[in-house]
Amino acid sequence: MKRKRVLAVLAAGLLVAVAAGLYWFQPWKLWVDETVQESLPLPQTSAQTTESAVPAPKKPTLVATGELISHEHETSGGVRILRAEDGSMVLRLENLDTSNGPDLRVLLTDAPVLPGKDGWFVFDDGAHVSAGKLKGNKGSQNYTLPAGTDLTRYSSVSIWCDRFDVSFGAAQLTKTS
Repeated sequence: MKRKRVLAVLAAGLLVAVAAGLYWFQPWKLWVDETVQESLPLPQTSAQTTESAVPAPKKPTLVATGELISHEHETSGGVRILRAEDGSMVLRLENLDTSNGPDLRVLLTDAPVLPGKDGWFVFDDGAHVSAGKLKGNKGSQNYTLPAGTDLTRYSSVSIWCDRFDVSFGAAQLTKTS
């Protein structure tokens, strides 16, 4: 009877360990792609606005650009930061292609983009702003930056795995205005 109890406790412990490991690592995400295709954020115009003497809203101004490089996972695509006429800003990932993973975020950071393993762990060390959870590991998507974000403080964007504190890929930003 005692042996059965020990085996039951061991089996239950093993089951809990496997469940915790699956939750923590989420290995199935390596084989599941999430594609998100959002259009470029353009100002809304109504039929009334275009027919009246009121000028149509201007297209967003390009503020910064960058190209993603690979870190922990193979990553490619472009980054653009756009400023709307009202001053709001959108970080846009274009043609993103990276691995899926647990708890991925889009970070705007002050860290330099370093190639290879040197750049894997630096993006949450200094100043950074989360633009939100990564919507999909493939496609083109928009992230509204928090009001008052000062782009002079930030020089890069990272696809950041918050669970394991590692960059999947990053882009050095080049200011255009």
